Amino acid sequence: MKSVLLVSAAVVALVAAADLPPAAAVKPVKIAEVPGYCEGIVFDRAGIGYVSDTQHGKIYSLDKDGKTSVWAETTAPNGHKVLADGTHLVCDKGAVRLIAADGKKIRDAAAECDGKPLRAPNDLTIDPKGGFYFTDPGGSDVKNPIGTVHYVDPQGKVHLVAGGLAFPNGIVLRPDGRTLIVGESGYNRVLAYPVQGPGKVGARRVLATLPSKQGDQIDNAPDGMALDEDGELFIAHYGMHTVQVLGPEGKLLRSYPGGNLTTSNVAFGGPAMDQLYITGALADEKTSKGAVWRLDLKGVKGLKLLR
Repeated sequence: MKSVLLVSAAVVALVAAADLPPAAAVKPVKIAEVPGYCEGIVFDRAGIGYVSDTQHGKIYSLDKDGKTSVWAETTAPNGHKVLADGTHLVCDKGAVRLIAADGKKIRDAAAECDGKPLRAPNDLTIDPKGGFYFTDPGGSDVKNPIGTVHYVDPQGKVHLVAGGLAFPNGIVLRPDGRTLIVGESGYNRVLAYPVQGPGKVGARRVLATLPSKQGDQIDNAPDGMALDEDGELFIAHYGMHTVQVLGPEGKLLRSYPGGNLTTSNVAFGGPAMDQLYITGALADEKTSKGAVWRLDLKGVKGLKLLR
Protein backbone atom coordinates (compact mmCIF):
# COMPACT_ATOMS: atom_id res chain seq x y z
CA MET A 1 0.00 0.00 0.00
CA LYS A 2 2.83 2.42 0.89
CA SER A 3 4.44 1.95 -2.55
CA VAL A 4 1.08 2.60 -4.24
CA LEU A 5 0.69 5.85 -2.29
CA LEU A 6 4.21 6.96 -3.24
CA VAL A 7 3.54 6.24 -6.91
CA SER A 8 0.23 8.14 -6.73
CA ALA A 9 1.96 11.15 -5.17
CA ALA A 10 4.61 11.09 -7.88
CA VAL A 11 1.96 10.97 -10.61
CA VAL A 12 0.15 13.97 -9.06
CA ALA A 13 3.43 15.93 -8.96
CA LEU A 14 4.16 15.13 -12.60
CA VAL A 15 0.67 16.17 -13.71
CA ALA A 16 0.95 19.47 -11.80
CA ALA A 17 4.36 20.23 -13.33
CA ALA A 18 3.10 19.30 -16.79
CA ASP A 19 0.44 22.04 -16.56
CA LEU A 20 3.15 24.67 -16.14
CA PRO A 21 4.36 26.17 -19.43
CA PRO A 22 8.08 25.58 -20.09
CA ALA A 23 10.24 28.54 -19.09
CA ALA A 24 11.41 29.08 -22.66
CA ALA A 25 7.81 29.65 -23.78
CA VAL A 26 7.08 32.38 -21.22
CA LYS A 27 7.98 35.98 -22.00
CA PRO A 28 7.31 38.85 -19.58
CA VAL A 29 5.20 41.72 -20.92
CA LYS A 30 5.64 45.18 -19.38
CA ILE A 31 2.26 46.58 -18.32
CA ALA A 32 3.17 49.83 -16.58
CA GLU A 33 5.91 51.87 -14.92
CA VAL A 34 5.75 53.90 -11.71
CA PRO A 35 8.30 56.43 -10.37
CA GLY A 36 9.96 54.08 -7.88
CA TYR A 37 10.48 50.51 -6.76
CA CYS A 38 7.08 48.92 -6.32
CA GLU A 39 5.57 46.17 -4.20
CA GLY A 40 2.25 44.76 -3.10
CA ILE A 41 0.45 43.94 -6.35
CA VAL A 42 -3.16 42.95 -5.68
CA PHE A 43 -6.52 43.00 -7.50
CA ASP A 44 -10.05 43.85 -6.36
CA ARG A 45 -13.30 42.25 -7.54
CA ALA A 46 -13.54 44.63 -10.49
CA GLY A 47 -10.10 43.61 -11.73
CA ILE A 48 -8.44 46.89 -10.77
CA GLY A 49 -4.85 46.41 -9.65
CA TYR A 50 -3.04 48.23 -6.84
CA VAL A 51 0.72 48.77 -6.66
CA SER A 52 2.73 50.18 -3.75
CA ASP A 53 5.48 52.69 -4.66
CA THR A 54 7.45 52.16 -1.47
CA GLN A 55 10.06 54.82 -2.17
CA HIS A 56 7.56 57.63 -2.72
CA GLY A 57 4.81 56.69 -0.28
CA LYS A 58 2.09 56.23 -2.88
CA ILE A 59 -0.26 53.44 -3.90
CA TYR A 60 -1.29 53.46 -7.55
CA SER A 61 -4.39 51.93 -9.04
CA LEU A 62 -3.81 50.08 -12.29
CA ASP A 63 -6.64 49.74 -14.79
CA LYS A 64 -7.05 47.04 -17.43
CA ASP A 65 -5.27 49.20 -20.02
CA GLY A 66 -2.20 49.71 -17.83
CA LYS A 67 -3.06 53.29 -16.87
CA THR A 68 -1.96 54.26 -13.35
CA SER A 69 -3.26 56.91 -10.98
CA VAL A 70 -2.55 57.70 -7.32
CA TRP A 71 -5.12 55.91 -5.15
CA ALA A 72 -3.69 56.50 -1.65
CA GLU A 73 -0.67 57.92 0.15
CA THR A 74 1.05 56.40 3.19
CA THR A 75 4.58 56.46 4.64
CA ALA A 76 6.15 53.45 2.89
CA PRO A 77 3.44 51.10 1.54
CA ASN A 78 4.38 47.50 0.91
CA GLY A 79 2.35 44.26 0.96
CA HIS A 80 -1.36 44.68 0.27
CA LYS A 81 -4.56 42.63 0.35
CA VAL A 82 -8.17 43.46 -0.48
CA LEU A 83 -10.77 42.14 1.96
CA ALA A 84 -14.15 40.69 1.01
CA ASP A 85 -15.95 43.85 2.20
CA GLY A 86 -13.91 46.00 -0.20
CA THR A 87 -11.57 47.52 2.37
CA HIS A 88 -7.80 47.15 2.03
CA LEU A 89 -5.00 46.08 4.37
CA VAL A 90 -1.62 47.65 3.57
CA CYS A 91 1.69 46.97 5.28
CA ASP A 92 3.45 50.25 6.04
CA LYS A 93 6.26 51.61 8.15
CA GLY A 94 5.34 50.94 11.76
CA ALA A 95 1.84 49.57 11.14
CA VAL A 96 -0.62 47.68 8.99
CA ARG A 97 -3.20 50.21 7.76
CA LEU A 98 -6.88 49.59 7.08
CA ILE A 99 -7.88 51.69 4.06
CA ALA A 100 -11.31 52.27 2.55
CA ALA A 101 -12.13 51.45 -1.07
CA ASP A 102 -11.74 55.13 -1.95
CA GLY A 103 -8.14 55.22 -0.65
CA LYS A 104 -8.83 57.03 2.62
CA LYS A 105 -7.32 55.65 5.81
CA ILE A 106 -9.81 54.16 8.26
CA ARG A 107 -7.45 53.17 11.10
CA ASP A 108 -4.38 51.14 11.98
CA ALA A 109 -5.25 47.44 11.96
CA ALA A 110 -1.99 46.65 13.79
CA ALA A 111 0.62 48.96 15.31
CA GLU A 112 2.07 47.11 18.31
CA CYS A 113 2.47 43.65 19.79
CA ASP A 114 2.70 43.03 23.53
CA GLY A 115 3.31 46.72 24.10
CA LYS A 116 6.17 46.97 21.59
CA PRO A 117 5.73 49.06 18.43
CA LEU A 118 5.93 47.29 15.10
CA ARG A 119 9.00 48.12 13.01
CA ALA A 120 8.28 47.67 9.31
CA PRO A 121 5.46 45.27 8.36
CA ASN A 122 6.27 43.83 4.95
CA ASP A 123 3.67 41.40 3.65
CA LEU A 124 0.47 39.71 4.80
CA THR A 125 -1.92 36.85 4.14
CA ILE A 126 -5.58 36.51 5.06
CA ASP A 127 -6.90 33.82 7.40
CA PRO A 128 -10.42 32.69 6.36
CA LYS A 129 -11.25 32.46 10.08
CA GLY A 130 -11.31 36.25 10.22
CA GLY A 131 -7.77 37.31 11.06
CA PHE A 132 -4.56 37.83 9.14
CA TYR A 133 -0.86 37.05 9.39
CA PHE A 134 1.95 39.47 8.55
CA THR A 135 5.74 39.59 8.55
CA ASP A 136 7.84 42.29 10.23
CA PRO A 137 11.48 42.08 9.09
CA GLY A 138 12.40 45.61 10.24
CA GLY A 139 16.08 45.81 11.22
CA SER A 140 16.70 42.11 10.82
CA ASP A 141 19.34 40.19 8.87
CA VAL A 142 21.52 37.12 9.30
CA LYS A 143 23.65 38.85 11.95
CA ASN A 144 20.64 40.30 13.73
CA PRO A 145 17.76 37.80 13.36
CA ILE A 146 15.03 39.79 15.07
CA GLY A 147 12.43 39.38 12.33
CA THR A 148 8.97 38.31 13.42
CA VAL A 149 5.68 36.90 12.16
CA HIS A 150 2.41 38.10 13.74
CA TYR A 151 -1.27 37.24 13.74
CA VAL A 152 -4.12 39.73 14.15
CA ASP A 153 -7.24 38.00 15.43
CA PRO A 154 -10.83 38.98 14.52
CA GLN A 155 -10.99 41.19 17.63
CA GLY A 156 -7.94 43.16 16.47
CA LYS A 157 -5.40 41.86 18.99
CA VAL A 158 -1.88 41.33 17.63
CA HIS A 159 -0.11 38.10 18.60
CA LEU A 160 3.50 37.02 18.13
CA VAL A 161 3.56 33.86 16.02
CA ALA A 162 7.27 33.33 15.34
CA GLY A 163 10.55 35.17 15.92
CA GLY A 164 14.30 34.87 15.44
CA LEU A 165 14.11 35.28 11.67
CA ALA A 166 16.58 36.83 9.22
CA PHE A 167 14.29 39.15 7.25
CA PRO A 168 10.94 37.32 7.01
CA ASN A 169 9.34 38.55 3.83
CA GLY A 170 6.59 37.03 1.64
CA ILE A 171 3.91 35.02 3.42
CA VAL A 172 0.97 32.82 2.36
CA LEU A 173 -1.45 30.54 4.15
CA ARG A 174 -2.42 27.38 2.29
CA PRO A 175 -6.19 27.19 1.56
CA ASP A 176 -6.77 24.37 4.06
CA GLY A 177 -5.34 26.62 6.78
CA ARG A 178 -2.89 23.96 7.93
CA THR A 179 0.39 25.43 6.70
CA LEU A 180 1.84 28.93 6.92
CA ILE A 181 4.62 29.58 4.42
CA VAL A 182 7.21 32.33 4.99
CA GLY A 183 10.11 33.45 2.83
CA GLU A 184 13.24 34.09 4.91
CA SER A 185 15.23 36.43 2.68
CA GLY A 186 18.43 36.43 4.74
CA TYR A 187 18.95 32.72 4.15
CA ASN A 188 17.42 32.50 0.66
CA ARG A 189 14.93 29.90 1.82
CA VAL A 190 11.25 29.21 2.29
CA LEU A 191 9.94 28.01 5.65
CA ALA A 192 6.77 26.06 6.42
CA TYR A 193 5.00 26.19 9.79
CA PRO A 194 2.24 23.72 10.74
CA VAL A 195 -0.77 25.73 11.93
CA GLN A 196 -2.20 24.38 15.17
CA GLY A 197 -4.90 27.03 15.46
CA PRO A 198 -5.44 30.66 14.48
CA GLY A 199 -2.17 32.42 15.27
CA LYS A 200 -0.53 29.32 16.71
CA VAL A 201 2.11 27.30 14.85
CA GLY A 202 4.40 24.37 15.52
CA ALA A 203 8.09 23.93 14.75
CA ARG A 204 9.16 25.23 11.37
CA ARG A 205 10.79 23.23 8.63
CA VAL A 206 12.71 24.34 5.57
CA LEU A 207 10.39 23.82 2.61
CA ALA A 208 13.06 24.81 0.07
CA THR A 209 16.38 26.57 -0.37
CA LEU A 210 16.24 28.60 -3.57
CA PRO A 211 18.89 28.89 -6.32
CA SER A 212 21.77 31.30 -5.67
CA LYS A 213 22.55 34.42 -7.68
CA GLN A 214 24.90 34.24 -10.64
CA GLY A 215 25.96 36.37 -13.60
CA ASP A 216 24.39 39.82 -13.50
CA GLN A 217 22.02 38.90 -10.67
CA ILE A 218 22.59 41.11 -7.62
CA ASP A 219 20.87 39.20 -4.82
CA ASN A 220 18.94 36.02 -4.01
CA ALA A 221 16.16 36.83 -1.58
CA PRO A 222 12.66 35.29 -1.68
CA ASP A 223 10.07 38.07 -1.57
CA GLY A 224 6.32 38.06 -2.29
CA MET A 225 4.45 34.82 -3.04
CA ALA A 226 1.26 33.53 -4.63
CA LEU A 227 -0.38 30.12 -4.86
CA ASP A 228 -2.16 28.45 -7.75
CA GLU A 229 -5.05 26.02 -7.42
CA ASP A 230 -2.70 23.02 -7.60
CA GLY A 231 -0.77 24.21 -4.55
CA GLU A 232 2.25 25.38 -6.52
CA LEU A 233 4.04 28.36 -5.00
CA PHE A 234 5.17 31.27 -7.19
CA ILE A 235 7.94 33.29 -5.56
CA ALA A 236 9.32 36.67 -6.58
CA HIS A 237 13.07 36.10 -6.29
CA TYR A 238 14.53 39.52 -5.53
CA GLY A 239 17.72 40.43 -7.37
CA MET A 240 17.48 37.60 -9.89
CA HIS A 241 15.11 38.73 -12.69
CA THR A 242 13.20 35.58 -11.75
CA VAL A 243 9.99 34.04 -10.44
CA GLN A 244 10.63 30.60 -8.93
CA VAL A 245 7.88 27.97 -8.87
CA LEU A 246 7.87 25.31 -6.17
CA GLY A 247 5.71 22.22 -6.01
CA PRO A 248 3.66 21.58 -2.84
CA GLU A 249 6.55 19.63 -1.30
CA GLY A 250 9.15 22.27 -2.13
CA LYS A 251 10.60 20.89 -5.37
CA LEU A 252 11.75 23.56 -7.83
CA LEU A 253 9.55 23.13 -10.92
CA ARG A 254 10.21 26.25 -13.00
CA SER A 255 12.27 29.45 -13.08
CA TYR A 256 10.38 32.07 -15.09
CA PRO A 257 11.74 35.44 -16.28
CA GLY A 258 10.46 38.14 -13.95
CA GLY A 259 10.98 41.29 -16.01
CA ASN A 260 12.32 43.32 -13.09
CA LEU A 261 15.77 42.69 -11.67
CA THR A 262 14.64 43.41 -8.12
CA THR A 263 11.55 41.22 -8.43
CA SER A 264 9.42 41.96 -5.39
CA ASN A 265 5.90 40.57 -5.46
CA VAL A 266 3.46 38.50 -7.50
CA ALA A 267 -0.31 38.10 -7.83
CA PHE A 268 -2.61 36.22 -10.18
CA GLY A 269 -5.16 38.17 -12.18
CA GLY A 270 -6.98 38.35 -15.51
CA PRO A 271 -10.38 36.92 -16.50
CA ALA A 272 -9.13 33.33 -16.34
CA MET A 273 -6.75 33.87 -13.39
CA ASP A 274 -3.91 32.56 -15.57
CA GLN A 275 -1.86 35.76 -15.69
CA LEU A 276 0.84 36.39 -13.12
CA TYR A 277 1.59 40.06 -12.40
CA ILE A 278 5.02 40.99 -11.06
CA THR A 279 6.29 44.11 -9.30
CA GLY A 280 9.77 45.43 -8.46
CA ALA A 281 12.30 47.76 -10.06
CA LEU A 282 13.99 47.54 -13.43
CA ALA A 283 17.42 47.67 -11.76
CA ASP A 284 18.57 48.69 -8.26
CA GLU A 285 15.51 49.55 -6.19
CA LYS A 286 16.92 52.86 -4.92
CA THR A 287 17.85 54.32 -8.30
CA SER A 288 15.55 52.94 -10.99
CA LYS A 289 11.89 53.09 -11.89
CA GLY A 290 9.44 50.51 -10.75
CA ALA A 291 7.51 48.40 -13.21
CA VAL A 292 4.65 45.93 -13.42
CA TRP A 293 5.09 42.94 -15.74
CA ARG A 294 2.77 40.11 -16.73
CA LEU A 295 3.40 36.45 -17.44
CA ASP A 296 0.74 34.62 -19.46
CA LEU A 297 0.59 31.11 -18.03
CA LYS A 298 -1.95 29.15 -20.04
CA GLY A 299 -2.97 26.01 -18.16
CA VAL A 300 -2.30 27.55 -14.74
CA LYS A 301 -5.14 28.68 -12.50
CA GLY A 302 -4.25 31.14 -9.76
CA LEU A 303 -5.87 30.73 -6.36
CA LYS A 304 -8.73 33.19 -5.88
CA LEU A 305 -8.33 35.25 -2.72
CA LEU A 306 -11.71 37.02 -2.89
CA ARG A 307 -14.80 34.84 -2.64
